[in-house]
Amino acid sequence: MILPKKRDPRFITVRRGGTLQDADHHLLAIWAANCAQHVLHFFEEMQPNDDRPQRAIELVRAWARGEVTMTQARTAAGHAMAAARVMSGAARDAAYAAGQAAAVAHVAAHELGAAAYAIRATRAAVDESERDEAGRLECQWQRAQLPSEIRDLVLDDQKLRNEICWFVFDC
Repeated sequence: MILPKKRDPRFITVRRGGTLQDADHHLLAIWAANCAQHVLHFFEEMQPNDDRPQRAIELVRAWARGEVTMTQARTAAGHAMAAARVMSGAARDAAYAAGQAAAVAHVAAHELGAAAYAIRATRAAVDESERDEAGRLECQWQRAQLPSEIRDLVLDDQKLRNEICWFVFDC
């Protein structure tokens, strides 16, 4: 389970009955894109001619700037996920991070998926003895990138959902 059955109204836009303002939704998308971009090199090293994950990151950033529609970003998310499915290890997790980041345009709560897959990519890229430390460092880097406007929201989301689905946000 990635999203609880009862959705958190803090991740639902005001237009749909939640409390999330558009500006914060955009910040969530940009932060998720930053998390995915940070590990994208794992995918690109294995698939240098496949730009689907990079394109997903670019489109969610464009969505946050109001330059493309939510549907365009969501479609790019699906393409990045397709790129991930044929891969393994760090490359797979990096492409999934990109897909999750682009999906934030559609469902804001995907922000945690982008961050979690980025941590998983970092962990998968090192020897088993180094995985815990690599994951902690990536998690700390991500938290350092959080804009103050959404910091408490994301940290609370990590605390609430870490034990039900991700198990990577103990940093």
